[in-house]
Amino acid sequence: MLARNILPNLNAALGDTPVVLLQGARQTGKTTLAKTLTSQKPPRRYLTLDDPTILSSAVSNAVGFVKELDQPVIIDEAQRASALYLAIKADVDRDRTPGRFLLTGSANVLFVPKVSESLAGRIELITLWPLSQGEIEGRSEKFIDAVFQPKLPSPHLSAPNGENLLERIVRGGYPEPIMRPGPQRRSAWYASYLTTILHRDVRDLANIEGLTDFPRLLALIASRTSGLLNLSDLSRSLSMPQSTLKRYFALLEATFLVLTIPAWSNNQGVKLTKAPKIMLADTGLACHVLGMDHDRLKADGNARGSLLENFVAMELIKQAGWSTVRTRLFHYRTAAGREADLVLEDAAGRLVGIEVKSAAAVGASDFSGLRSLHESSGTKFVRGIVLYDGTDVVPFDKDLVAMPLSAIWRL
Repeated sequence: MLARNILPNLNAALGDTPVVLLQGARQTGKTTLAKTLTSQKPPRRYLTLDDPTILSSAVSNAVGFVKELDQPVIIDEAQRASALYLAIKADVDRDRTPGRFLLTGSANVLFVPKVSESLAGRIELITLWPLSQGEIEGRSEKFIDAVFQPKLPSPHLSAPNGENLLERIVRGGYPEPIMRPGPQRRSAWYASYLTTILHRDVRDLANIEGLTDFPRLLALIASRTSGLLNLSDLSRSLSMPQSTLKRYFALLEATFLVLTIPAWSNNQGVKLTKAPKIMLADTGLACHVLGMDHDRLKADGNARGSLLENFVAMELIKQAGWSTVRTRLFHYRTAAGREADLVLEDAAGRLVGIEVKSAAAVGASDFSGLRSLHESSGTKFVRGIVLYDGTDVVPFDKDLVAMPLSAIWRL
């Protein structure tokens, strides 16, 4: 089992919160991580609602099911019995001892209002994404913490050569396909994975027809990854009513296949784009639905640039789950077209802008969007970084620096 960097945060949550929900897409390692806690003190009983008998009991009599549990307890795939959440709320209101319930779920409860509202103030949500590059290599990344420090470290880092970087993008971060021997076996896993998601999790969330439209929608989103979300354009391209498209898109978000990165905004009067950027949660999955292997990605510069930005965005989102500096991820674009690919904002409103380049060299013009962000944010601006396929940290101006892409997982 590969060590997961989110584990200390999970243990901390169990130490002071009655209910903890470990959520994320299927096959990201939630069950494996949860089971590591069964041998801790106090020991935890493990139950899974994938077991039809246990599921039947939880659905038919949720209150009785919770009342008879030996606690503390792990309930895997808890979203399959939504009545459990109300029963757990009532039980926790009688006894708020920390760590009583560790739930796992393959559906985001924020998309199920009744569930999220029922446990407000009683639950902490922790999202487990596919493996980060550091987790694959056995290290805990500190990139986010480092870039918010007054002085950046200036190591000489080995650059992932172009071939290696492309392989990281195509490989993705799901644990099982990483272990498979080659592209064909990885592709077979992704095909089965999507079938399972569509015919099980989507049906669990919404009893809908037309599941054949989901692969088309996912492929279209993958082809536009790192671009601005335009529902009208997607609707026209798929010949699908916008109302249906919005519902389907919400289901893809709820199952952690797709996510959006909001636009950063301020009160300085600068006209900024408000549309979010769209991303797939894993570039390996994106490459699969696009039919994009290593050689095709190497030959397609547009796809390579979009997927590299998606790759970097997801690495930052994963690291935000355990970094000491608590951050949110945005993008920046003015109405005039000046942009920074990604923007990290901490709790105090301080900003680090990031531009992603696949090139091995960086010039002054590559910082134009970051300079615009600096002008828009004023004293909140900590620094702007161009990530590139090189080996050195190179200053370009005050608070503007080029850094190797490998710094994301090797700092």
